[in-house]
Amino acid sequence: MIALRLGSHGNEVRQIEQRLKELNLYAGPMDGAFGGGVQSGVKAFQRSHGLDPDGAVGPGTWAALFPGTQPPDEAELTKSPLTQRCMALTGTFETSVGAPDCYCGLVGNFDKQGISFGVLQWNLGQGTLQPMLSDMISAHGDVAGTVFQDHLPSIAAMLAMPRAQQLQWAQSVQDPRRFTLFEPWNGMFKTLGRTPEFQSIQVRHAEGLRQTAVTMCRSFGLSSERALALMFDICVQNGAINRSTAASIRADFDTLPPGDEPATEVAKMRIVANRRAEAAAARFVEDVRLRKLTIANGQGTVHNVPYDLDRQFGIRLVNFAQ
Repeated sequence: MIALRLGSHGNEVRQIEQRLKELNLYAGPMDGAFGGGVQSGVKAFQRSHGLDPDGAVGPGTWAALFPGTQPPDEAELTKSPLTQRCMALTGTFETSVGAPDCYCGLVGNFDKQGISFGVLQWNLGQGTLQPMLSDMISAHGDVAGTVFQDHLPSIAAMLAMPRAQQLQWAQSVQDPRRFTLFEPWNGMFKTLGRTPEFQSIQVRHAEGLRQTAVTMCRSFGLSSERALALMFDICVQNGAINRSTAASIRADFDTLPPGDEPATEVAKMRIVANRRAEAAAARFVEDVRLRKLTIANGQGTVHNVPYDLDRQFGIRLVNFAQ
């Protein structure tokens, strides 16, 4: 089985959380995120059962936690289409919550964008969230009605307003200091993000980003799943690679020694990661660098959370289908 550890996400982690809670070894949220609280509970369980207290749930610990049950052979997410795996990776970076709860990522007006919502933090300020809410009401009005109940007319009225008034509406439903939405809005938006219908809308609206990422891969001679994830993350976090940065990247490519294809692919991704980070605003350079190099290398630590792209997201150093 795959070992579940700090930084893992998903339904398997929820099972562990629930079992540890039953054993009075965990009192945190059932959010499917393997954080420090889950790790401490696992270590306590391992010590009480004579297991190596490494804080990871491998075959032995799983068998002790869930006697007679089959351990997961791979994370559920790794079986999803590549676009959804890229979305989950970037969404986890963006929201600090793993799939599928990253589809419910919700923050207020801290960046003057009104409300940012979903796996890729679409927002009202840039006009990227409004079309998705409109699509939901138009295509799945019954589900939207179930989620928002008698508040649905307020959402519909907001969507018909000019942008400035939409931002004023957003500010009226949130705490102006903590930038968290008031109830019932917080709970209703979170519920919306958990519906398969709105998750499908998010996937559809991410298709343009995927196509742009494919084009960027081709322009730099990259072909791996990991490279597509890197370019996708650049599209979401940074927008693009400008001409001068692209020229620097290509100049660096020309200095690479001959080598086997996988090693060259990784070396090129590292160059892209470093050059794009250097083009970011000074206060964000190292944050962007860590995030991009984690993708390029296939593993790393971002915001104190360890990532392994192959194990957690099924994003590998193999060619993606173009």
